[in-house]
Amino acid sequence: MGKAIEEFNVGDVALSPGRTVTETDVVMFSGLSGDTNPAHTDAVHSSKSPFGERIAHGALVLSIATGLSARIGDLDGTALAALGIDEWRFHAPVKFGDTVYLRSTVLEARPTSKPDRGVLRRKMEILNQDGTVVQSGIHSTMVMTAAAKAASQSGK
Repeated sequence: MGKAIEEFNVGDVALSPGRTVTETDVVMFSGLSGDTNPAHTDAVHSSKSPFGERIAHGALVLSIATGLSARIGDLDGTALAALGIDEWRFHAPVKFGDTVYLRSTVLEARPTSKPDRGVLRRKMEILNQDGTVVQSGIHSTMVMTAAAKAASQSGK
């Protein structure tokens, strides 16, 4: 099980395993989202763009970041709700074949007025295989307290 809010410390850093972004990912996301912008779907059009080739959707890469966060495991079974994403920025494109990683840094971990939950704020940085930050922002998540985690593990 993941961590309770009291188990997070400001400054803690976690790095996820990598995830390679494929053409299949982009094609499937285009269909799911309805975003068929030629920057993502048209090789001829994209060859004339500033990037010289098709790139992944920014929203796809953000979605992949949520999966990479899950792979870290810190919130497995203890996250109660996503509260928001702030200051999200797209710094560089993600190209087909790029491998991305998530670096998560705890900015704040505090209990709320309700005894079963707290708020976790993390700086999230998506890096490519070269270590370039391609996207970044702040995720806020509602997380169980230690008491709530213990109760959930005991079946109460």
